Amino acid sequence: MAFLLLLLIHLSKRWRTDVLLVSPWLAPIVWEGTFNRDILNAQYRQKNFVVGVATFAVKKYDFPWFLGSANKFFLSGHRVNFYLFTDHPEKVPSINLAPEKRLFIIPVQNYSRWQDISMNRMDIISNHIHSHWRYEVDYLYSMDIDVQMFEHIGVEIIDTLVGTISSWQYTKPRDSNSYERHPESRAAIPHGEGDFYYAASFYGGSVSEVYKLTTACFKGVTEDRANGIEAKWHEESHLNKYLLYHKPTRLLSPEYYWDEELIRPRIIRVKRLSSHLWHLRD
Repeated sequence: MAFLLLLLIHLSKRWRTDVLLVSPWLAPIVWEGTFNRDILNAQYRQKNFVVGVATFAVKKYDFPWFLGSANKFFLSGHRVNFYLFTDHPEKVPSINLAPEKRLFIIPVQNYSRWQDISMNRMDIISNHIHSHWRYEVDYLYSMDIDVQMFEHIGVEIIDTLVGTISSWQYTKPRDSNSYERHPESRAAIPHGEGDFYYAASFYGGSVSEVYKLTTACFKGVTEDRANGIEAKWHEESHLNKYLLYHKPTRLLSPEYYWDEELIRPRIIRVKRLSSHLWHLRD
């Protein structure tokens, strides 16, 4: 798939010269104008994949924004299973999903702090992959519930291991990225190391690779807890450590998770997804 996308970039008449198109390890970086969705859809449909989306609504119940926009814009026309974890299943509204999409509501316990909710997501995802999802889906993505989609997010996101470049960190020098730097943490990335800074709000890949990622990250979280340590950006810090040493096979540009606090530069031609509840995280 990565080779196909690179070929499509090369052949496209809409070649972009204003952004980085491949990583230093030659993984494609997906921007508007660098792929042909019709060609990708034709290839994807032949394989009849099922994609899972794991999202958590614990203390946050803005279901209509996420479910309504994901039903419309996320992998339209393809089979998708939405796995919604919530501490209040009764609050999930009825929604008429597209025929190829299904919603599974899974009760989960509450936590006193949002940081604990965040850091336990990796463990929950890992356990459900092992017990159920490896038999149900081919690819799995973790997404925040407090987001809204504005444009189509299609099969251009499908690959073995996928990370989304943070909209905050894209233009900053490598050493100014918000990595965990304290060497005592299992999430620590030494100064002088690091590629891109990845958002934990949207990542994924093949179900087997996401299992490896979430299992490893939660192991790091557990070891930190045992030593009385909490990484700077919680699960996101551990995600960045993992992706530094297990390179993503595809990177999604900041179009795929734009932060509304920022002024959108010209290189962001399309805002596909953005958070609109960032101010509630306190």
